[in-house]
Amino acid sequence: MALHVTHELHKRRFSRNLGLGLVLAGMVVLVFALTVVKVKRGDDMQGYDHTLRPELLPAEEGGAATPAAASEAGQ
Repeated sequence: MALHVTHELHKRRFSRNLGLGLVLAGMVVLVFALTVVKVKRGDDMQGYDHTLRPELLPAEEGGAATPAAASEAGQ
């Protein structure tokens, strides 16, 4: 015989806590999966440090693709 009988309120609270725990675990799995996909793809991953990076500019059709190449071509 148990020393304390589990009250019906505790059973309901446990089921709500279990549901919330499963939802939170699902969110963690979703964020982790998105992170893994982003890291495995890896081609567009670059840090943004608020500086101009020529490799992100669209290539021009007739001229130089980067400002460094344009300054070398102008010499």
